[in-house]
Amino acid sequence: MSIIIHCRHCENTIGTLPHDVTTEAKLGIHTLSKDEQEEMIAYHENGNMYVQSICESCEETLKKHPEFHELPYFIQ
Repeated sequence: MSIIIHCRHCENTIGTLPHDVTTEAKLGIHTLSKDEQEEMIAYHENGNMYVQSICESCEETLKKHPEFHELPYFIQ
């Protein structure tokens, strides 16, 4: 089982953590509201947890073009 973090915009994998190395509590997932957890986290049937985040490249793009925050996806 792994925790796989990927960018919500470009869908590139940011990183993968073995589940035995960290916990949801160490990642701070417990601090998210139920709605945020449902929006950002998905569990695969093989036990992997997929967490949506934002990569550095997309973060820089959003800083340069704040109007992109209105779009669910800005990379075509």
